[in-house]
Amino acid sequence: MKKELKRESEADIEAYLREKVRAVLHGKAYKWVSPGNNGVPDRMVCLPGGRVVFAELKAPGKQPRPEQAAKHRELRALGFLVEVLDSKAAVDAFIEDLRGAQP
Repeated sequence: MKKELKRESEADIEAYLREKVRAVLHGKAYKWVSPGNNGVPDRMVCLPGGRVVFAELKAPGKQPRPEQAAKHRELRALGFLVEVLDSKAAVDAFIEDLRGAQP
């Protein structure tokens, strides 16, 4: 009998991000809700030293909706990093990139 692999859900990936930000980067990954501004990224990641980056969480293989992509472009135009993460492996790479960029 084959053991069925559990597919990662968006909620699983989001919880994994929160834990990794706390444990590895000593930061906080706050849920970001901005009334009247549909499409903002799911998480505002606040890091020591006053650095803020944004994370959009998606189920594996899913892409941001058009209004989300538009908000991501707006934030990037302001100089913010916005990443779309659709797996725990993507979260790990995101954490390592941020870790390497810490002052």
